[in-house]
Amino acid sequence: MCEERARMLQDQFAVSVNHVHALAILVATFHYEKHPPALDQVTFAEYTARTSFERPLLSGVAYAQRVVHAYRESFERQQGWIIKTMRHEPSPVQDEYAPVIYSQETVSYIEGLDMMSGEEDRENILRSRASGKAVLTRPFRLMSDHLGVVLTFPVYLDDLTADAKEEDRVAATAGYLGGAFDVESLVENLLRQLAGNQELVVNVYDVTNNSNPLLMYGSEVPLGNPSPSHICMLDFGDPFRKHHMICRYRNKPHVPWSAITTPSGGFVICMLVGYIIYAAWSRYDNVKEDCRKMEELKKRAEAADVAKSQFLATVSHEIRTPMNGVLGMLDMLLDTDLKPTQRDYAQTAQFCGKALISLINEVLDRAKIEAGKLDLESVPFDLRSILDDIISLFSSKSREKGIELAVYVSERVPEILLGDPGRFRQIITNLVGNSIKFTERGHIFVQVHLADHSNLATEAKVEPVANGMNGHKNETTAVATSVSRNTLSGFEAADSRNNWENFKLLLSYEKNEMPYESVSDKVTLVVSVEDTGIGIPLDAQGKVFTPFMQADSSTSRTYGGTGIGLSISKCLVEIMGGQINFVSRPHVGSTFTFTAVLQRCDKSAVSDNEPVMLHPLPSSFKGLSALLVDRRPVRATVTKYHLQRLGITSEVVATIELALGALSGRNGHSLASTKLPCMLLIESDSWSSKMDVSLRSRLLEMKQNGQTPVLPKIILLVAAESDKLKGNYAVDSVITKPLKASTLAACLFQALGITQTQPSHEKRDSSGSLRGLLLGKNILVVDDNKVNLRVAAGTLKKFGAKVECVKSGKDALALLQIPYKFDLCLMDIQMPEMDGFEATRHIRAMEAKANEQADASNNSHSETDCTTRAGKWHLPVLAMTADVIQATHEECTKCGMDGYVTKPFEEKQLFQAVQKFLDPGMPS
Repeated sequence: MCEERARMLQDQFAVSVNHVHALAILVATFHYEKHPPALDQVTFAEYTARTSFERPLLSGVAYAQRVVHAYRESFERQQGWIIKTMRHEPSPVQDEYAPVIYSQETVSYIEGLDMMSGEEDRENILRSRASGKAVLTRPFRLMSDHLGVVLTFPVYLDDLTADAKEEDRVAATAGYLGGAFDVESLVENLLRQLAGNQELVVNVYDVTNNSNPLLMYGSEVPLGNPSPSHICMLDFGDPFRKHHMICRYRNKPHVPWSAITTPSGGFVICMLVGYIIYAAWSRYDNVKEDCRKMEELKKRAEAADVAKSQFLATVSHEIRTPMNGVLGMLDMLLDTDLKPTQRDYAQTAQFCGKALISLINEVLDRAKIEAGKLDLESVPFDLRSILDDIISLFSSKSREKGIELAVYVSERVPEILLGDPGRFRQIITNLVGNSIKFTERGHIFVQVHLADHSNLATEAKVEPVANGMNGHKNETTAVATSVSRNTLSGFEAADSRNNWENFKLLLSYEKNEMPYESVSDKVTLVVSVEDTGIGIPLDAQGKVFTPFMQADSSTSRTYGGTGIGLSISKCLVEIMGGQINFVSRPHVGSTFTFTAVLQRCDKSAVSDNEPVMLHPLPSSFKGLSALLVDRRPVRATVTKYHLQRLGITSEVVATIELALGALSGRNGHSLASTKLPCMLLIESDSWSSKMDVSLRSRLLEMKQNGQTPVLPKIILLVAAESDKLKGNYAVDSVITKPLKASTLAACLFQALGITQTQPSHEKRDSSGSLRGLLLGKNILVVDDNKVNLRVAAGTLKKFGAKVECVKSGKDALALLQIPYKFDLCLMDIQMPEMDGFEATRHIRAMEAKANEQADASNNSHSETDCTTRAGKWHLPVLAMTADVIQATHEECTKCGMDGYVTKPFEEKQLFQAVQKFLDPGMPS
């Protein structure tokens, strides 16, 4: 019982410390990283007051800035007041000061006071900035007459690593965030929540000085009867101060049952019979009281659920509102004339923004899955385009780490599939994201094959050891059936089946064109994500799919993350009718494999109303050939896969010498293709610093001798950012991996000097039909955010609509007078003065009044009744909302809105929302 109370006390204290830490990040972000600062006393006081519910045990928080003596005069002149001591006297000269510049209204009396003028406060400030952790003072009486401590947290100008030196921390210190913590209230609330509180007496002490412990909670008055006690150590995060909790029974221990064997046992037994009757009645009363408490707890749980929904709605809105501007502007940028490289950069930024939006959806997804309300879409999509998007999302991180990131899709996998592309993308993104996070060398390899052609199963094939996890008893016995380093990067893989021999067998299936499920429209895919990272400890492999669980307690601090991605992925795979499993070996890597059942879909069956998100590839490279120098066959096959997608045939050799022999046709070497290659692709590990001059000279010599009529372009493939390679070595171009078809095409356009031609059907989406709906329509957009107005207006004008924008609900009502001149109104729901809900209610009230007057007029003109009734006033109003909570959608319907469009909205979603109101066959 005592250990349980100590653990819960530490956890609740840690929550408060985390909220103070979040405030420190807020100050660092908006006061120091913004020029000019975006934070002032009024904003700080209002924000801390509105978020005080997150810190119920902190009587107030304040921020003190670090000021060295050399800048004291300019600081005081800027603030308009002088720095004072705790006694409200002008502070004497010292090396540095810590005056309070921002404070919550509850502690506004300390503004301008130097926190370093107090001896203990100065010591806390020095310790907090040197350690980077929250530090505490000795316990003292707060203004509420409760015992408490002062919590101090440093604010740094720069992000420091966990192992930063003390002098680096001191140099980076910008100020200090502090607050008074009510320890008595914390312990009191904790004990009130636990049953059996009346049985224990709890005391909490500060035992930094063992000879003189300081009481933080409880009474010093000794109990009437001596009773056993238990001591639990408490860790509040301050490495200097020590605390512990002492628990004692309130009453004397019960008499042992052996007493009934004494001569007085008979009398005691008789007394027990009476006591049993009394206890039964008391138990009945206790059950009634427990039922009452359960009803109260139920109400509190329902209130907490409502609060969680409100919190999720707020977070969703605050993230989606700025992202609407980011993605909207990127979409408008992509509609302009861009160079191929610029277009690739903009598309990559757009993909990353969409991935950021998906992060907030993960928590909502988990809630939907638990409630059984998650439904999958069934729309046509291009699997290869989705994998290209995922490669773009993680390309920067893989280049930064210098690891190989590659993807390969079997030729037998259909080009268009029917399923839920968003959820399929979410699964692979989670798996690749984990691999990127935990891999520092080697490779990450994503493969997609058909189930009947793949020898990759969801069960591991390793040496069986009795009572072992994942086929192993412990790490020392974790040995695969065969060790092969003939992999993508040359590093050993966790799953021994992912080697060149099995990969070559899969390629032979593709060439033989084995039939696959010819009588069924279902396609079962096997997707594997292989990495050479740190692996998963054997004792943690049983909980990797548990929500919010990671391999050990240090994982989230070292690598980040919440531990929810794998659990969501497992649920989504099972909903898709598949299974997910993994093989992992510590210090070798992990391979996650899952299956998914999708539907075949022919291109001819895709209608205009069901657009497929395709990334059309240029046809300018068809008929070209290339010679690839790569000593690793798996990696060479991946490169050939991307070249083949562009229509480029390729041959592979292991060394540059063999490549020169193949070009010249000597030593028995000859190219399989009749056309000479126009490019020579060389992997970086086959290149040396002394090779550029000799290679160029030998190629020139071969041309002069007539062995090759045209010099091929020399292109170097590298896995890390190496901008200096092209300048240092005599190559025509450098392509930085990971490879994807669009990036490869952009680089080859530049290297080969080919002019890119954009196909007329490049964007095969809903733009044509959406333009038919919006062309010539008058649309009113209402939003208080200038960027959102600009994005919405730009998107609508792109499809031929006439758009007028206003910034508030009141301005919208001024324009919306009957008879209407607008065909549609897009209304934001969160605006100052008058929000979208209230504005819509006014519009509907105005329409109801006009329709009543028309009905009254129809009573005297019955011959025109049918015509007038057909023209009753009702303006379609669609909510533009960044919230994705069901309650928000219900509120939209309740106030009279006709639908909603979530921000950031896409063309397909916009088409579906306005189709029933702006159909070309309907009158305006």
